[in-house]
Amino acid sequence: MNDKLKVLIGDDSAGIGISIANKLRERGLYTYTRRKDCDVIYESVRRDPPDVAVIDVNTPGGDIIGLMKRINDMGGKSPVFIITSACDNEFIERQVMDNGAARFMLQPYEADDLYNAISSAVGERGGSMSDDMEIVVTDMIHQLGVPAHIKGYHYLRTAILYSIRDKELLDSVTKLLYPTVASLYDTTSSRVERAIRHAIEIAWDRGNVDTLNSFFGYTVDTGKGKPTNSEFIALITDRLRLRYRSALKKAV
Repeated sequence: MNDKLKVLIGDDSAGIGISIANKLRERGLYTYTRRKDCDVIYESVRRDPPDVAVIDVNTPGGDIIGLMKRINDMGGKSPVFIITSACDNEFIERQVMDNGAARFMLQPYEADDLYNAISSAVGERGGSMSDDMEIVVTDMIHQLGVPAHIKGYHYLRTAILYSIRDKELLDSVTKLLYPTVASLYDTTSSRVERAIRHAIEIAWDRGNVDTLNSFFGYTVDTGKGKPTNSEFIALITDRLRLRYRSALKKAV
């Protein structure tokens, strides 16, 4: 992650915002707090745009989707939005993710959880290769028929991106990859596994047959039907690592 990444915490309470901000500063991030109010946060972003904005979904003075749209309409580079919530509501999560949030985190969370979410969302190297690869992976998952509104879509995308960066994660999907993804989304490894399996099932049932065959061909046992989670992630990861081999070497 880039040194002195600028992070705005939309909460200036001592127990949450200030405490989390202090811990993120210890990890090398330039972090500051603002009052939990949509207009206050908007004005702060307008005057001094941060790289990342961490905002509660129930921030007073407006609605979170409206706030993100107002900020995006400013022009220029918008911050990465990480939206937090005390309520595990799949509809709300889908709404904020579909409207530009990079992450949806459940409260309470630890500073390490937020740091990992920021690292994942921004890209550990903060370079164009990370941004480009996220676009490529997103487009590939769309082509395969995985709908964007389900949790497995986000878990799958993150699992592939992390596996591209660190191929050793594929050697231990259950013990390493699932826990890594789970820590970023404040959930459990078993839920990550189930959600990814569900996403693959949907792609296999509803996706374009020609597209699926072009990606997987004879590499998946036709007797078993759809690929396992590990097969699906490994095949896409290997395909992208081969396609972007030279660029990936430069990024390391």
